[in-house]
Order: sequence, then C-alpha cells, then structure tokens
Amino acid sequence: MPLVPRYIGPKFFRPAMFAVPASAGCAPRTKALGGLDGMSREIRRPKAEGRRKSEGRNPKAEKEPQTGGTASTQFNRSYFWVFCCLIFALLIPLSLPAGGVRIRDVAMVAGARDNQLVGYGLVAGLAGQGDKDPVYTQQTIANLLRRYGINVPPTTLSAKNVAVVMVTADIPAFMKPGERLDVQVASMGDAQTLQGGVLLQTPLLGADNKVYAVAQGPVSIGGFTAGTGGGGGASVTKNHPTTAQIVGGALVEREIPTSIVTDQVVELLLKDPDFTTASRLEAAVNDVFTNCAHAVDSTTVQVRIPEGAQGMPVDFIAHLEGIELTPDSPARIIINERTGTIVATARIQISSCAVAHGNITINIASTLDVSQPGPLSSGGQTVVTPRTSTQVSESKSALVPLPELPTIEKVASALNNLGVTPRDMMAIFQAMKQAGALQAELILR
Repeated sequence: MPLVPRYIGPKFFRPAMFAVPASAGCAPRTKALGGLDGMSREIRRPKAEGRRKSEGRNPKAEKEPQTGGTASTQFNRSYFWVFCCLIFALLIPLSLPAGGVRIRDVAMVAGARDNQLVGYGLVAGLAGQGDKDPVYTQQTIANLLRRYGINVPPTTLSAKNVAVVMVTADIPAFMKPGERLDVQVASMGDAQTLQGGVLLQTPLLGADNKVYAVAQGPVSIGGFTAGTGGGGGASVTKNHPTTAQIVGGALVEREIPTSIVTDQVVELLLKDPDFTTASRLEAAVNDVFTNCAHAVDSTTVQVRIPEGAQGMPVDFIAHLEGIELTPDSPARIIINERTGTIVATARIQISSCAVAHGNITINIASTLDVSQPGPLSSGGQTVVTPRTSTQVSESKSALVPLPELPTIEKVASALNNLGVTPRDMMAIFQAMKQAGALQAELILR
C-alpha cells in the first residue's frame, strides 16, 4: 500500500495510509481533487468520521491541526530571532582585529633616502628691486657674461635688476635622468623682492660636489610688496617676497646609486627610535612571514626575504610596508615658550599634589614735571624734573589640591579649572617635573 502525505506544512509531516484502486492512476485523481493534499483530505475525512462515530466521539468537537502555531508562539519566535541578530551584530566588532598603523608610516627602508642639493645662481628681471650693487653680485654677473664671450669690468655693471640667490632641492631615491624636482630660491643680497624674476640656469650639486640636477625658470613668491617706503612713504608686504619656489623647476641629470637589499636582507629604520615599537614591528612581520624579522636595536629591524620572493624584492617590500602594527607612544610634553604652545601625549600622568600659582605685576611709570619758582620771587628758574612711580600688585591664589590624574583628559580638565593661561601652565608643568609629580618627559623648545 503506497504512502500518501496526510498534511504538508512548514512544521510537521504525517503520512496516512490508504488503498488506491489498481485501475485508477495517481495523477488523474490528484488533479481532480486539487493535488496530494486535497486528495488526502477527501479520502481521510469519511474514514475518520466513521471511526470517531464508532468510538462514540464527536468529530466536530476535535480541532484540525494548525498550520503555523498560535499567534503568541509566532510572536515569541520573532523576538527570539531579533535578539539573536542583535547579539551577532555586537559580537562582530569584538572579533575583528584592532586597526593599527602601516609600517611605511613609522619606518623607512634603509637606502631609500632623500639627498640634498644646493646651487648658486642669479634671478634677473626684478624691475629695479634687485641687489644694490654689492661686489659679489657684480662679480657674478661679470662671470656669467664671460661665459658668453663678453669681458667687462665688474665695477661697471649695475645689479639693480638682478639678485644673487641660493637654490636648494631634495632629490628622492631612484630618480632617473629627465625627471623634475621642485626647488626653493632664497635671496642672499639686499634685494627687496624676487617678484617677477626668472632664475637663470643653475647647477645643483650634491655633497660630493657633483652636479645631479639643473634648475631654471620663473619664480613664484606667493606674495607681493608694493609702495615706496622711506620717509613720507608707505609700503605693503605680504608673506616673504625674498623667498620663492619653482614647481618642477629642476631637471635630474644624474641618478644617485641606491641599494636597498643586501644578502637578501631588507633593513627597516624607525623614524622615531623606540625599543617597544621595534619589538612590536618584529612581531608583526613574523606573524606574516614566519621567523623572517629580527630587531637589532631601537631603530633597526632586519627582515630576510623568503625564498619564494627573493626574485621579487619590490613586491615583497610593498607587502611588507602594508603590514599594520600599534606603535608605542611615550609620555611626553613639549613646551614652546616663544609661541606659547603646549603639546602633550595621551600617556602623561600626574601624581597627587597641590598647586598654587599667583601672578606678580610690576608697573613702572616715568613722567616729567615742571618746577617753577614762586610768584614775585627773584633768582628762580623753571626746570623740568623727572618723576618715577613704581607699583607692585600680586594676585591672591589658594593652594588647590589635585588628585592623581591618570589620563590626559583629566589633566587638561584640572588645569583648566585653575583658570591659568598657557604660559602659566608651562611654569606649573616645570614645577611639577621638579617635584616628581609629573610622570612624563618634559621638552622645552
């Protein structure tokens, strides 16, 4: 006897057995009764009712099975799935690795360094605002003219349209002949401005006194100067008109030899030497390339190129520079008394102490008084007598206890509550360092 499904639903499946005549096919009967489910209901109900009557039960009193459960059951299940989704969303960020800093941002490859170039040249076309005929300017112009076959005494030349300048540039590693560099131009003499000038061809030399680039072109000062100045005149100056730059103004003529791989080893040099950061860099590299990195000191980490990448050093270094780590940040406070700037890192701590800071103001005023003789007096003279007055005022300040401040936010909040100025904070930080309450390095600029 074949098995025919009694009910097909999303929750349960219960087969029912019934006899099918041999002459009747399953497909036509199923179609006439509306599918397998309809066929099972049509055949099941008469037998079930007869069986219930024979057993003395009321078939109407029994309920048909529900397809999806009660409304409360569906409501509780929906809340359960929402709760599971929320827990999954909260656990995803905890399982992801913490973001760090790329190796290329904290270290450099040994050998891939910049080199400095410098040159001595002339800027012409300054419209009377150049050097005021100094000897070296006149001699430089005479030397330039001599290269073109013009021999004139230097003292007969006028330099008011010309300025002697120094040209500087930094040439990166692996620069090839024909590539361009940015150059900076600075006046050496007493020229008022370089505005509108053109730098004449100037060789740029390295530390070995060899020419590696040649600079030339119109200069850009990013400002201006106008007016006559002097007695009865006025002038306006914006930025520094005696310094300028030329973007792409130098052509590379010679490549600087560079080597970055020695015996299949690449050296990484930390930009800010630190033993903790060097150890973390070693561990981060070894997590990707097993047993390839070795920290030599607080600056140098040697990385051996694996056997499979020894023929591709550029690809290996590119992958190496993309590895992330978390560098160590020292507890440090930098104070610049000239500008009143204070910069502190997040690791500074202040132990429990008490602070009282007061200001002393001294005013000294000098005035001139006129002393005249009395009326109708003889032999008296009118004289001018100076008078100086000094006044000292000191503001009152209470001794304020400060609890232990373990974070930079609490340190800033406590000092701001004292109502002190940045220059007062500098004095307070120095006193705390001397008292041993400031747990950070103090650097004065």
